[in-house]
Amino acid sequence: MRTLIVIAHADPDSLTHAVARAIGERLRGEGVETEFADLAAEGFDPRFGPADLAVHRRQVAPPPDVLAEQARVDRADQLVLVFPIYWWSMPALLKGWIDRVFSQGWAFEDKDGKLIKKLGRLRVQLVALGGADTGLLERHGYDTAIQTQLAHGIFDYCGAKNARTALLMESDTGRAEEALARADALAQELAAPPQAA
Repeated sequence: MRTLIVIAHADPDSLTHAVARAIGERLRGEGVETEFADLAAEGFDPRFGPADLAVHRRQVAPPPDVLAEQARVDRADQLVLVFPIYWWSMPALLKGWIDRVFSQGWAFEDKDGKLIKKLGRLRVQLVALGGADTGLLERHGYDTAIQTQLAHGIFDYCGAKNARTALLMESDTGRAEEALARADALAQELAAPPQAA
């Protein structure tokens, strides 16, 4: 099994990076091949421009940076996205990565009005870190909104099965050890073979 861990945070000393490293270390310790995609450090350009629109319209092939990211995902059996919650959503860096990489023809295809989901082999885990407490998210419905927006709206649309979301909250209140312990537990689950449907 091979896992791609995508990190969307500009500070390599952040809790987001520490959580991603903890997941990677546990997976490697369990014998899972692991690759990291540190979008900020690698300088990924998240801007969806005219060239990306032409890719969506199937007028041109994806540019080399997008093809390289798609190849990374193609090598993986599971995808783990680790990111901070900014303004009740994912960072623009990660949103742009998804917008550009999960393109028509590769992640999904609209053929004669029928949706063809192309990433059915992929297992997805979202790990979102936030400073607010879980109760605040629940009161405003964000705990279910993020699952609907990301897991269903993006990954189910592309066919990825059982996309799950873990919210590691209160990261600004000295709960780093708790977040790292939850990350380790998540990694143990990810190291286990997927259950047959």
